[in-house]
Amino acid sequence: MPRLLARYTTFYAVIGLTLLCAVLALVFGAAWWLPGIVFLALTILGLYDLTQTHHAIRRNYPVIGNMRFLFEYVRPEIRQYFFEDDTLKMPFSRVDRSLVYQRAKQQMDQRPFGTQGDVYDKRYQWINHAMVPTHIADTDFRITVGGPDCTRPVELSVFNISAMSFGALSANAVRALNRGAALGNFAHDTGEGGVSRYHLEQGGRLIWNIGSGYFGCRNPDGSFSPERFAEMARRDNICMIEIKLSQGAKPGHGGVLPAPKVTPEIAAARGVPVGQDCVSPSSHSAFDSPIGLMHFIVQLRELSGGKPVGFKLCIGHPWEWFAIAKAMLATGITPDFIVVDGAEGGTGAAPIEFVDHVGTPLREGLRLVHNTLVGVGLRDKIRLGASGKVISAFDMAYIMALGADWCNSARAYMFAIGCIQAQVCHTGRCPTGVTTQDPKRQKALVVADKSVRVANYHANTLKALGELLGAAGLQHPSDLRPHHIARRLASGEVRVLSALYPDLQKGELLEGKFRNTIFRTAWPMAQAESFEPLYSLSAALSGHADQQIPDQPHPEAVIH
Repeated sequence: MPRLLARYTTFYAVIGLTLLCAVLALVFGAAWWLPGIVFLALTILGLYDLTQTHHAIRRNYPVIGNMRFLFEYVRPEIRQYFFEDDTLKMPFSRVDRSLVYQRAKQQMDQRPFGTQGDVYDKRYQWINHAMVPTHIADTDFRITVGGPDCTRPVELSVFNISAMSFGALSANAVRALNRGAALGNFAHDTGEGGVSRYHLEQGGRLIWNIGSGYFGCRNPDGSFSPERFAEMARRDNICMIEIKLSQGAKPGHGGVLPAPKVTPEIAAARGVPVGQDCVSPSSHSAFDSPIGLMHFIVQLRELSGGKPVGFKLCIGHPWEWFAIAKAMLATGITPDFIVVDGAEGGTGAAPIEFVDHVGTPLREGLRLVHNTLVGVGLRDKIRLGASGKVISAFDMAYIMALGADWCNSARAYMFAIGCIQAQVCHTGRCPTGVTTQDPKRQKALVVADKSVRVANYHANTLKALGELLGAAGLQHPSDLRPHHIARRLASGEVRVLSALYPDLQKGELLEGKFRNTIFRTAWPMAQAESFEPLYSLSAALSGHADQQIPDQPHPEAVIH
């Protein structure tokens, strides 16, 4: 009985207080009815708690048990504002977020007293400075994107807005990002959700991201439509075309936008029926082989009027990427650019297992792509972009030292337009109006104000990059090499990135030189005609590969 009383103490108390307030109201006046109504509501809640069947805590602890769910609901906010460590990256630290806010608002982004990091921690990394620094007057760093078959190359900033679709972002968020890109003269990736009217009305340059759903360039059956593609791709706003093979946060995973979320605006942008499930398949239907991908690139380049065409991917099975490289050699066709997305990249929503355990992280993926292109003699023809948790100028320097020509960022630019990392992007209840389709919530995001912050963040980050390059004695991000960045592995053990990620020599893969295990093992497995390997990895590692393919030429001869 005492235990039962303890469990129901709060419930009994609100019943007693309800009765007490009723008596006091009858004796002393109507003013007591107000607290009485409150306690009556809690009594009704307690009765409901006892009869509902979904939550054992509420059945055992009526009324007071609801506090558990209230605290759980506000836990992220309580943790963020009162208990979060400034340098804890979950997924972005307060230091990172504050840096974006300061640069976006043109506030002081300097820090007094000294570093907050532990320089002897095994994760500590730095850029080596020069005894004779350089001075860089113009930090609007640019590169030219467009290979030998591209007739309309693009002068691209080295820091651009990564892929985020309308639908994942609100209309005002898209407007603010695109207007900011126009103000700063850099590029805005549309994401695979198609080119909406909000992407077009602000005048910013767009990289049109085309995924397996072919949104904005599809036939009614979901297949690719050359006519619809050409109509959109030849618009002046579209500067580059990006085929999305996979996304870092959920590679190998398609998606379904449920019918209730397919509003008239989203349907118009994606070219799908209103109020019907919008399916994004896990693979493309326009091609099914590496060689097919190359021919698709040629088709898009011609349909777009000669604009740069490339693809974006997160590295998975290495032989699949090697198969694409072999297809370039076999056909003589090269993309104008490749964007490497890391597993640490962001998403509006994805299964937890995919977010945490699928895909190659950016540094390893980027280095593999860069070295492969060097090893087959194609690196000079293809530009490399990279995306995955890029916030600061040092993040950019690190990634560009590993081989990237430019960096993309999504969540940093979200911070610039007001995101507070509430991590409710998938619920439609974004508190800042960035990732919601609720007109009232997104109205709080004022485009004229936030677009200036986007441009400020871009300019100030490039200014900081210029200062880092100057300190290292360099003139341009393209001068960065792996030996410029150092990393502590353990106490007393430091390596420059060139030791951790060794360079290949130009053309050495074509000569059959496989100094690295990954090339020695997986390169012979790849074939230009298919994403499937010539034989199993287990066979390669056990030395029985030749026994599995007795009727085929040696794998290294496939590309010749």
